Amino acid sequence: MTAVTDGKAAPGPPGGSAEQSRPPKIVPVRHPGRWAAVAIALVLVAQLVHALATNPGLEWATFGQYFFDPSVLHGVWLTIQLTFYAGLAGFAGGIALAFMRLSPNPLLRVTAYAYVWVVRSVPLLVQVLFWFNISYLYSRLSIGVPFGPEFFSFSTTHLVSSTSAAVIALSVNEAAFASEIVRAGLLSVSQGQLEAAAALGIPGRRQLLRIVLPQAMRTIAPNAANQLISLFKNTSIVSVMAIMELFYTVQVIYGRTSRVVPMLLVATAWYILLTTLLTIFQYYVERRFAKGTTRALPPTPVERVRLAIRDLRAAAKDEGTPR
Repeated sequence: MTAVTDGKAAPGPPGGSAEQSRPPKIVPVRHPGRWAAVAIALVLVAQLVHALATNPGLEWATFGQYFFDPSVLHGVWLTIQLTFYAGLAGFAGGIALAFMRLSPNPLLRVTAYAYVWVVRSVPLLVQVLFWFNISYLYSRLSIGVPFGPEFFSFSTTHLVSSTSAAVIALSVNEAAFASEIVRAGLLSVSQGQLEAAAALGIPGRRQLLRIVLPQAMRTIAPNAANQLISLFKNTSIVSVMAIMELFYTVQVIYGRTSRVVPMLLVATAWYILLTTLLTIFQYYVERRFAKGTTRALPPTPVERVRLAIRDLRAAAKDEGTPR
């Protein structure tokens, strides 16, 4: 409004109303350090790509020849199977050990603690070799009454093959580490919530399923996914047992063709590819269990790409619209 004094309008501020209504010009903050870091990173990446592309010792033609070779694909599939079965058995054993560690029964606590202590103290390679030579210690496995008659008896050589010995070794090792992950997740839940649930008369099983596990999974899921990725890479250790998984298959091929470096690149590329898929799986698992911790979940990479494309289309449409 315009102020009026003695019937006359008061003079407005100098510059006119048009200049007063013009919004101030906002100057964005400049970050020269970021641009310098980006430039350095691009130079380093370009040098790395050039070195990989022009080095004749890498033999990219041999790499392309064997990347989808049937024997390599068979090794990849066996590696995935070892990871799946060992991960499934290992985490099942880890859950049981975690509850034993948290049990009020001292015998269960000591047993679980001793298991974790021994397994974590012995290198995985030693465990693999031990289970591979289990028939040397026990030629037969039997089920029966201790110091009494036997009901069933099996030959260890026929029962425990090299592949099953590898799964057992990986599962035993995985259970020890998975138990600590699960135990840490269960302990991360506030004790006050359990006391409040008990005061309301909620049964112990419902407390576990409705209160403890949904909150504990936020801590368990990221660490469990990392442990699964470590298990996937640790399957290469069973190559000492002459199991035709990915790494041993590559060893056999470069032992026959003398193409060591390109075959190692084949194994490396497959490990990177499968680890990337597991990492994507980990991202969405963490996102699933993060619901409820924040008001709105951040957009996924796919959603960010869609938003960027939509913004670009909107900007192009605005530029093409006459004013």
